[in-house]
Order: sequence, then structure tokens, then C-alpha cells
Amino acid sequence: EKQYGDIWTNDEYLQFMYERLILMRELLSDRGSIYLHCDWHKSHYLRMIMDEVFGADNFRNEIIWCYKRWSAASKGFQNCHDIICIYSKTDGYTWNQLWDTYADAGKHYTEKDENGEFRWQYLNGKKYKLYKKEGTRAKDWWDEIPYINSMATERVGYPTQKPEALIEKIILASSNPGDLVFDCFMGSGTTQSVAMKLGRRFLGADINMGAIQTTTKRLLNVAENIPPIERGEKYTGFEVYNVNNYDFFRNPVEARDILMSALEVQPFPPDSIWDGELDGRMVKVMPVNRIATKADIEELAANLPYMKYDRIYDENPNEVVERITLVCMGHEPDLMASLQEKLKKYRTDIEICDVLRDRADIQLKRESEAKILREGRKLVIHAFYPMNLLQKLLLQKEYVEDWRQLVDSVIVDWNYDGAVMQPAVIDVPGKNELVRGVYDIPEGAGVIRVKITDVLSESLEVEVS
Repeated sequence: EKQYGDIWTNDEYLQFMYERLILMRELLSDRGSIYLHCDWHKSHYLRMIMDEVFGADNFRNEIIWCYKRWSAASKGFQNCHDIICIYSKTDGYTWNQLWDTYADAGKHYTEKDENGEFRWQYLNGKKYKLYKKEGTRAKDWWDEIPYINSMATERVGYPTQKPEALIEKIILASSNPGDLVFDCFMGSGTTQSVAMKLGRRFLGADINMGAIQTTTKRLLNVAENIPPIERGEKYTGFEVYNVNNYDFFRNPVEARDILMSALEVQPFPPDSIWDGELDGRMVKVMPVNRIATKADIEELAANLPYMKYDRIYDENPNEVVERITLVCMGHEPDLMASLQEKLKKYRTDIEICDVLRDRADIQLKRESEAKILREGRKLVIHAFYPMNLLQKLLLQKEYVEDWRQLVDSVIVDWNYDGAVMQPAVIDVPGKNELVRGVYDIPEGAGVIRVKITDVLSESLEVEVS
């Protein structure tokens, strides 16, 4: 419920989308198109935002995706369609004409007159036009793609999963083999899966850890099922990146404690305005999941002990009333000046410790470890220690008996070339199954490289001598 719920109120959601659409416009190629999928709740607002960001002249199509599904009785018509808005940056966008099959023409698809033109046909007293073999030019309402039901074979269990046929139609229309496709709300990884099958390169991003796990496992399965003869034309390799200490930022309370420990700050009780003390300085840890802003300074300044400052000032106006260290993960450039302005009556000593800039040596995460050995003609994984995951389990007082319970996949390259892994073994367990952990080493194996990905989608790659 919490993981997939809509956490945005109306204004915040639109601002959230506006900022991301601006960034997407910057990232979009001059040959590219952007497809925005939405339902009736916000489509009219988002259309106006798209007009502002991309320009009304760059609007290309509004697709109506129609589908059938059962819904509860209500006073009104059933909502059985979604909207897809298409925009580009220039008139030079890629466009590949798609065709809808023309059922009425039947076997008469190829009949032409003496001039090679397609002609009219009379059947049962009615006049039909005979179309090209491909069919009719694709329409802007799509009624042939069903909604994914609970029994669909492609379903992976993700609540907002889209049909592969829907994404395939989009990718085929607006890209060519080798082009780069990006889905910044990738969910279950349908876009990436279809892109891999169609020979497109792909990027995906999502803030939801469940999305990362689902997509990783799904792509491994897609890659494994592509016939070897086709793999040279497909982009089956991929990597998962934790951007900007993503896992660290996901839990602000835990992140604050890690920072305090790494900086050796002596913590204060929770009811104190300050988080702790370091070398005689009062330390305040600013929000760690974003840059610190002047609004944060406003909040801090409203709670400072001004009675204490006034007493020190009255006794000696030249004495420093407080030595302050603000700890942050990036900040607005005038952050210190903003606090100094609030305290301009007093003499203060303020410094900013920007961890990303000043203390890049701090280890916010611990690297995973593993014990992997060649034993005769077997490759044996004896143990795997995903340190960050184990730390989380320890904090939650949860324990596992078998290291394989922590593993999402194991990939092995028997002849690693030092640059790119070419997986020969892709061990992705099914539901309620575990990775094997023991693998037969083939004849002619050279440098063996193993990649183990845990259930948080964090990976360890090691070479086995």
C-alpha cells in the first residue's frame, strides 16, 4: 500500500511532473519522441504542461488506448480508456508508419487494376475498398491491445504493469534498431524488456526498490530466452546503478545516524535543537535526502536559544554566542549567508560541512563480500555477505539461515575479457526457489568472473582464480 500509493496531492504532483518533463526535454534527442501515458484524472493538466515545455506546435498525437475490464457498479459510464500524448522537440523526429490489418478485405488484399492501383470490390451488394497488404494506416485509437488481467502470461506481479504490445507499438513507431529508449518511471521494466527484444538500447529509472528488483529479474529472463543466433543483434547486457547514494537516502533517520557516526559527532538527546557536538561546535544535520535550502534555515532559526544568546551578548557583545556546524548533502549557495543574516545581532562562528564535497572519503555504504572457489571442475559459492542488506536485517532483528535467501541472481562468464561480461550462466531462481550456488566449469574456461546481485539489486563482481 505504502510502496505503490500515490503520495502526491494535486499541486505537488503537477510540480513534480513539470520539473521532470523539463529535464526530459533536455535529454530528448532531436530525432526522439516522448510518450506520456495517463488516465482521465490528470490528462488535461498534463497536456497543458506538455504544451508549455515542448511547445504546442510539437504536439504530434493523442492516442486513446481502449480496453475492456470488469469494474464495480457506479453512477456513470465505465472508465475503459487511457490517454497517451506524443510530443517531439523538432520536426525531424523518427517516424515509422505502422499499419492496422483490414479485416473486411480478406483474401482481396493484393487485387489491383490494370494501372497497379488498389480498387473497389463489391461483396454482397456492399462496396469495399481493397487496401495494401499491410492494411490501413494505424489509427489514433488503439482497441486491439487488451488490459493485462490477473491470468496474463506476461504478468510479473507489479501493480502498474503495462502490456508489452502497447510498448512495442510505441517503440516500433518512433525508433530504429540501435536507438536509445528511456523510461524514467520504469515500474516492472516493460519498456526495457521490449526494447531488448527489438534490438534497442535502453535506460530505466525508478525510485521504488521493488521496481528495481522486478526489472532486474525480468531482464535477466528476457536475455536468457533470446536465441543465441539473435544475440549479436540485441542489447542483452545491462548494469544496475545506485545513483547519488540512493539506498543511503531512502532512510533519512538511518542516514543521519550513519553521518553522525562517520563524522564522530557526540549525539545529543532527541529533544535538543542540535543533533550533537563536535570539537566544541554545535552540529545540525540538515535533511539528507535533498540539498539544504534557505527554508531549512528558517526552521532552524525559529528554534534557536535566543535567551541564551541575549545573555551572552549583554555580558560581552564581542563574545561568540555559538559555534555552529551545518552538515548537509549539497546546499544552496547562500545558505551560510542566510543563517548569518538571521543572527546578525550576535557574533557567531558558522561553517558548513558538505559531505558530498568536503568529505567524499566517508563510506556511506559497505561493499559486499563473497567466498567463491574453483574445486576441481566445479565453481562453488560458499558464502555471500551483502553488507548493507545484512545491516538492515540486523537492525530489524531478522536473520537468514542460507546466504542464497539474500540473492536475486548469479551470472557467470567463463572467459572474461577484462572489459565486458559475456554471461554463459544466468541463474535466476523462480518463486520460492534459490540460486544453485554450484556450477560446472566447462572445458577451455579461462578467467572466470562472477556477478552476484542481492535482493536490494546491489551487485558484487569478482574474478575467481
